[in-house]
Amino acid sequence: MRNFTLVAFLFFSISNFAQIKGIITDEKGNPLPYVSVFEETTYTGTTSNEQGKYQLNVKEPGKNKIIFQYLGFKTQKITVTPESKTITLDVRLQEESFSLNEVIIDPKNNPANAIIKSAIANKKENSDKTGKFTADFYSKGMFKVKDLPKKILGQKVDLGADMASNLDSTGTGILYLSETISKVSFEKPDKLKEKIIASKVSGNNRGYSYNTAALSTYDFYDNAVDFDIKLISPIADNAFSYYKYKLESTFYDDNNQQVYKIKVIPKRDKEPVFEGYIYIVDDSFAIYAIDLEIKGYRMKNEFTEVMNLKQSFSYNSQNKIWSKNAQTLSFTAGFFGVKFSGNFNYVYSNYEFPAAFEKKTFGNEIVAFDTNANKKDDAFWNEIRPIPLTIEESSDYAKKDSLQLIRKSQKYTDSVDAKNNKFKVWDILMGYDYKNTFKKYSFDYKGLLNIASLSFNTVQGFNLDSGFSFKKWNEEEGKSTTIGTTFNYGFSDERFRVTGEFSHRFNTINYATIWGAGGTKTAQFNNAEPISKFVNSISSLFFKDNYMKLYNLEFVEVNYGQDIANGINLTGKIGYEQRKPLFNTTDYSFFKRDDFYSSNNPWAPDDFSTPAFSQHHLFKALFTTRINFGNKYISRPDGRYNFKNDKYPTVYLAFEKAFAGSEKKYEYERIGASVQYDLSLGNKGVLGTNFRAGKFFNAENISFIDYRHFNGNQTHIGTSSRYLNVFNLMPYYTNSTNDSYFELHSEYNDAGFFMNKIPLLNLLKSTMNIGFHSLALPDRNPYTEFTVGLDNLGFGKFKLFRVDYVHSYQSGVQQNGVVFGLKILNVLD
Repeated sequence: MRNFTLVAFLFFSISNFAQIKGIITDEKGNPLPYVSVFEETTYTGTTSNEQGKYQLNVKEPGKNKIIFQYLGFKTQKITVTPESKTITLDVRLQEESFSLNEVIIDPKNNPANAIIKSAIANKKENSDKTGKFTADFYSKGMFKVKDLPKKILGQKVDLGADMASNLDSTGTGILYLSETISKVSFEKPDKLKEKIIASKVSGNNRGYSYNTAALSTYDFYDNAVDFDIKLISPIADNAFSYYKYKLESTFYDDNNQQVYKIKVIPKRDKEPVFEGYIYIVDDSFAIYAIDLEIKGYRMKNEFTEVMNLKQSFSYNSQNKIWSKNAQTLSFTAGFFGVKFSGNFNYVYSNYEFPAAFEKKTFGNEIVAFDTNANKKDDAFWNEIRPIPLTIEESSDYAKKDSLQLIRKSQKYTDSVDAKNNKFKVWDILMGYDYKNTFKKYSFDYKGLLNIASLSFNTVQGFNLDSGFSFKKWNEEEGKSTTIGTTFNYGFSDERFRVTGEFSHRFNTINYATIWGAGGTKTAQFNNAEPISKFVNSISSLFFKDNYMKLYNLEFVEVNYGQDIANGINLTGKIGYEQRKPLFNTTDYSFFKRDDFYSSNNPWAPDDFSTPAFSQHHLFKALFTTRINFGNKYISRPDGRYNFKNDKYPTVYLAFEKAFAGSEKKYEYERIGASVQYDLSLGNKGVLGTNFRAGKFFNAENISFIDYRHFNGNQTHIGTSSRYLNVFNLMPYYTNSTNDSYFELHSEYNDAGFFMNKIPLLNLLKSTMNIGFHSLALPDRNPYTEFTVGLDNLGFGKFKLFRVDYVHSYQSGVQQNGVVFGLKILNVLD
């Protein structure tokens, strides 16, 4: 009923509009893009498109005063009396006559500094004026690509038929185009409620646009503006530590208010700063407009070349508020010779500024889509769309929408699949994929010679993985099912092992999922698998270091998990395990052939005959809960999409019980907890912490397999992007326990705050990490580590490396070492 009322009201409102449209040009007839167009003393507005075309719907046709505002040009105010539903009004803007006569230039005092200081002093007052509002919001987003090759580094580029259908033979065209109409309620600093009334995605009548107000709020009255990294606002409290300013000119707007055009100049190139222009209104010192650039390397995003953000504000003489009416965000990016570009337009209109909101206005749901949001027809969009489509955009909609039925037909999808599914002889070695798009299922064969198939360990020698998997899915219902099997053969122990797995997700509302697995495999004593197959193979074959300790596991297990409340996920597992000890079967390596590997017994690395444990079996049950406090989410008809609230920690709770063992001594209980939290320090970086603790009960004689093992590292190779779950120099099994434990990991990343200021080192465009790690156990002295290093290292756009110096201490034994972080290994494993 609420949705019907909303749509009915919207329709009634549209029917009473008068539409004013036309083209805006300069004096030479060149079209002017992104001109702000709004009705005086109202918050009804729009902008022109890239071709200078605009359309404005006025609510109360009569004598309407329409204002055309564009940076660098004189503001025009034109009175229009609509005599029909639609009138055409073409406008030619004149260049602004800039002046500095009104400003007394003192060689010893930069006048721009005084203006910026006044803007900083008045920013809270100006910010508070728009601290609570409701508004209509429109967004349009477009991604384009140029020169996209068919393959990159030998791998086929597969965008899917929907995205690729509008690319020409050179790989150039629009990848993505979408629009959104919504109603927004907002209260500073971060309370948001957005109701999306209409959503349109080119070539996908079931799609939902990702363009939301929640993802486009850039407030320069804040000290920092979030672009994944905190960029310093030109009017931040500490702005003079980062910027120099130059007053380039002044002019008067249509209300005879003086506006200062101030150039924003970074003091240091590698800092998280903007550059460009900020326009400040005299007397109130409110923001009149923003025209700023962000270099990709300043955001620690090397693939982005440059972003440009433009904002324009309109003045309402009745309430004396400057409010943002339009925003444009554009960018260029690229790698391997491929160029990407994007352009996002946002229009805010029909503002209301309530003194207060009702208590239940805001909650954890930040965005909600109307049930029929993606089913609005062209007539609706043509009537309500505030920014006209360009010729290119209209063509993209027309082409992709007309091809949509064809692309989704079985005849078309079968023909595309037939081409992609063509089997080649070498697929027997390299792997093979088969897909039926229309019936929504796929089949995958892993092959024998891909980089993840072959590995080496001292138990199996060289061993080979391969397998098959089958997947079926239903996007509309959020369902997916996967069945797979993995085959492994060890050439030294001459043993064939097989595992199978199954999973089914029931929906994308509470993400109820059941999955299971079973079979025989080699398993690490630490089931967190701290040593990757790739790193262990290199350590063994090149340096004759045998760190991976394995046992034979025959098992079957069933798991079920789902979100049981907002931010709370509960998972349960029950399984049967039979464990058998294993021994080294090979001493092979590329080098050091006269040396010997350590044994496969983590208790006794020099004992090659005594097993680490006796063969046994038991049942295990594990219940885990993840709690994301203050969890935010977007509700769509096809699912719910969660966003962790960075203000609060994530808490994990676990209870584990082993029972029905082959001997009573193997049975035990364990409780565990973990608290993970990232403390944002603004532009000074982030402090990440991970506290973990647990306690065993009735576990005096349990198997070493079931001890609590901690993620050590003896290879000096790091494989994760952050070290919040690892001890960088600790041996893998020396501190394993069947009692209580407490571990602390903390890591501070300066996000370039310090590194950007150090000459020469700032050329690396890196970040600094400082870490502290500690492990406390009841029967031994604590283990501690201190680390300091550099992250975001690499070549050109590829920042895949980090390096850390580590100092550790336990029971009088000190170690020093260097850990080389190779984040690309996450992909290889």
